[in-house]
Amino acid sequence: MAKNENIQHGIFPMGPKNDAYAKFFTGQSYLQGLVNDPAVTVGVGNVTFEPGCRNNWHIHHDGFQILLVTGGEGWYQEAGQPARHLVPGDVVVTHDGVKHWHGATKDSWFSHVAITAGTPEWLEPVSDEQYAAVEEDK
Repeated sequence: MAKNENIQHGIFPMGPKNDAYAKFFTGQSYLQGLVNDPAVTVGVGNVTFEPGCRNNWHIHHDGFQILLVTGGEGWYQEAGQPARHLVPGDVVVTHDGVKHWHGATKDSWFSHVAITAGTPEWLEPVSDEQYAAVEEDK
């Protein structure tokens, strides 16, 4: 049994399968939008990752991304930097133009609130080899 399955019933709804962005993820993720005000130009969403799920490398242009970790265990890595192990209460700030990825550990569910401004540029997937290397360093 995977760790932290209880985050499926976290403080924010898990939301439906993240089909709109599925091509940018390895594994299954879920997305629940949290702010639905057309006057607000910053996206706010609860993203939940099944164990082993991660998004592709990506860059936010003309903006930023803030991750507020709410459940489980995950990873965040910027290109050229060591991966950071994430647990509830951690906060990640990704500045404009920084190539990065984030996702669950191999044996735990993971959730975070993503606050995002600007335009994402989706890049290559995090390879199984890259992901395994991060897991080995844990």
